[in-house]
Amino acid sequence: MTYFLAGDIGGTKTLLQIFRQDEARTPILCKSYPSASHDGLESMLEMFLHEAGIRQAVAACFALAGPVAGRKAKLTNLPWGVDADALAAHCHIPHVTLINDFEAVGLGITALQQEDLLSLQSGEVQEQGVRIVVGAGTGLGVAWLSKQGDRYVVHPSEGGHIDFAPADEIQIALLQYLQQRHGHVSYERIVSGPGLVAIYEFLRDSARFTPTPALLAALQSDDAAATLARFAASGSEPIAWHALQLFISIYGAFVGNIALAALPRGGIYIAGGIAAKIAAQMQQGEFMRAFLAKGRFGGLLATLPLAIVNNPQIGLLGASLRAQQT
Repeated sequence: MTYFLAGDIGGTKTLLQIFRQDEARTPILCKSYPSASHDGLESMLEMFLHEAGIRQAVAACFALAGPVAGRKAKLTNLPWGVDADALAAHCHIPHVTLINDFEAVGLGITALQQEDLLSLQSGEVQEQGVRIVVGAGTGLGVAWLSKQGDRYVVHPSEGGHIDFAPADEIQIALLQYLQQRHGHVSYERIVSGPGLVAIYEFLRDSARFTPTPALLAALQSDDAAATLARFAASGSEPIAWHALQLFISIYGAFVGNIALAALPRGGIYIAGGIAAKIAAQMQQGEFMRAFLAKGRFGGLLATLPLAIVNNPQIGLLGASLRAQQT
């Protein structure tokens, strides 16, 4: 029996799955592991293959949240280095491929079904048009897709590290606050899970809002970004609500900037681990207001199709497709 292995390795969690040819949506085993609980991918793979009861796969593809240079990669938000040749030898996998995590997301876009998407703007789709995929999670990823022949080719980037451009007085104050911490402030410092926490800390430290004891207690015991999103959704915590609104506004502005650079008439896809979780808030208007607030070119942006990807395994799906191509 021929088996394929795919992985989506992020700063917070790693998804692994093993499957037979053309059966990536119904894998033999798919598991999630906290990335920080292992000192590298090799030990995690050993555990996974043991649990699957399968000794060897014919090919594997691993999507990594960081730049890939040839056969090696280093994750941006995790102290791991990954070497494809070392993995192949250690786990007895003849063919191992490493790709950027947003290259994997771009590949996954081509295999999405209608139920995997939540439309924010229908726009005017051009079948041969450029597509972009943007997604905030532990970091902020960006990739372009261009049509070549009968298929889309993915062009990964590090667009999440573009300089943050504040749009109003409170965003200018946020920039100055984060400059004291980091010097250079990219969009990823704000449009990400850690970025939402940073916005909350800015609002707290600048005395714009005061967190309640309930929020402070929850932040001590739970994931901070998820806690803030939960309290914001409840409407009972002003600092959390305003932090999320500021996050959504800056997210929308960033996607609008990337859209102006690429003119993605084939569609804009918002992926990553955060958008699907706050989709209801993103549908309430602030995201689209900031996306379209581009002066003379707001009308142009209104013609571009834009949707949230609500399939949390899109990166894993893309890595699965590449494993089979290998």
